[in-house]
Formats: sequence, C-alpha cells, structure tokens
Amino acid sequence: MKFDLTDLRLLLHIVEAGSITAGAERAHLSLAAASERMRGMEVALGLPLLLRSHRGVRPSAAGGTVVHHARLVFQQLARLDAELGDHVGGLQGTVRLLCNTATLSEHLPDALARFMARHPGVDLDIEERTSADVAKGVRDGSADIGIAADSVDLSGLQTFSFCTDRLVAVATPAIARQLAGEGGTPVSFASLLAMDHIGLAGDSALSRYLAQQAASSGRVLRTRARVRSFEAICRMVEAGIGVGIVPQAAALRCADSANIVALTLSDPWALRQLALCVRNLDELPQPARQLVAMLRT
Repeated sequence: MKFDLTDLRLLLHIVEAGSITAGAERAHLSLAAASERMRGMEVALGLPLLLRSHRGVRPSAAGGTVVHHARLVFQQLARLDAELGDHVGGLQGTVRLLCNTATLSEHLPDALARFMARHPGVDLDIEERTSADVAKGVRDGSADIGIAADSVDLSGLQTFSFCTDRLVAVATPAIARQLAGEGGTPVSFASLLAMDHIGLAGDSALSRYLAQQAASSGRVLRTRARVRSFEAICRMVEAGIGVGIVPQAAALRCADSANIVALTLSDPWALRQLALCVRNLDELPQPARQLVAMLRT
C-alpha cells in the first residue's frame, strides 16, 4: 500500500469539509482527479475509506485510522520544516488556530500581528468556530492551537488561561432605561428575546452560540438584520433597529462614537473564561509552541 502526501492531504481535506467536492477545492484538484485518487487509495487498501450518504461523506473505521496517522505525518513534517528553518534564518511553517468570534475580533489581532512581525517566515491559518468545535478540532488534530471558553469539555487537552471575555447587550439609551432602569440593573437574555436583534452575518460562532442559548429556553432568537462587524451592529442599534449582543470590549469601543448603552447580562454564560488549548505542547511544531508562549504572556 502506497499513499503519497497528496493523497493523504486530500483525504484530510475531504474529511474536514465533509464533502469530496469541497475537499477537492481545498486541495486545488478537480473533482474528477480527487475522485480518482480516492478510488485508487481504496483499491490499494482493499477497504472503503469514506462512507457516502446524501448528507456528504464521513470516514469509515479504516478511513479514521488513515486520517489519524495522516495528521501525525503532517504534524511531524511541519515540525521538521520549522526546526530546519531555525538553521536558515528563523522560524518557518504554518500554525493552525481555531477560536471563537470574540477572541478573533477583540483579543487576538494585536498579539498575532506582533507574532507575525517577529516571525516573517510563519503563516497563520485561522478559523472561527464555536468553543465546542474548537475543542473538537484541537482534540482530533485538525488544529495546532485552540482558544475556547472553559465551560465546554476540554478533557484530554492541555489548557492555559488566556483572558476573560464578557458578552453584553447594547441598546439605545431609551431602551436601556426601559430594560435596566436608571441604575443599570443587569438584564437577562430571556428578557431580550421578545425584541428584534442585530446579529453577525453568515454562520458566525457567536450567532450560533446565541441561538443555542435561546433554544435552551425554548425560544427563538429573532434576528432582523445581519451585518459584518460588531461596529456595524452598534450602528444599527444606535439607529433603533433592535438590540445586539457583543463583547464588552467592542461595546465600550463603539460607545465612544455611537449613542448606545452597554447592559450587563445576568446570565452566567455571558461571562466566559477563555483558555488556550493544545493536545500536547511538547509535540507541537516550534512555531506553534512559540505562539502559545506569546499568548500566555
């Protein structure tokens, strides 16, 4: 049985995307070429690697074994590249990072900019996921580093404290007085569910998180408009279109230029401790270890 690196990387792309078509696109192969490679791998092995259904594809038992070892192969290659890079002018390689919406927009940009300025040979591959999916991605090896709320299951991972993240509601001053009174009493998320909301566009991790919180109380989050940034949410709120839920750091920043009020949410889940998580720090490629070290300071 002979699988080359292109075969293994294609299999990883297909499994992570849940689709042969999407996996082929990520691997920069035509669908026909990708399908032919997959058939060749399965013929060589004598077993199916993928289980196909109308919902897409998932790895078979044998496919899961190949995926596990393929990830180990690419982790070792990344580590080799990085360590060789030390001999020819600094760190080199790609670090794969998963994090939630608030982390990506509020807590990471400055730190990542400093890291990349210090290490011009290192690229970052960053994806936004819910905290639960971050933990899953790090656990199954599809990412080197994750940043997730420590309220999700982080068992089996090494974790390090990162920062505290608070979600707040933003509203016009008039609506804020109706909800919280002059003293700014904390408000519950449930009390906001009868109102129109402004949310983030696309399948953002924060949007999914808030929808899950609404569903847990048997309600539906009524999103009237979806926009691209927390700043745009605050502008729409200022215009009286609805209320929004954003990180406190974003609300305070936007309050300098928009006539809005940040309201503390009384729900325990609105105050989150964010944790860095890795499978095994000592086994990470050196660029990933260096990034963890910077984020922990």
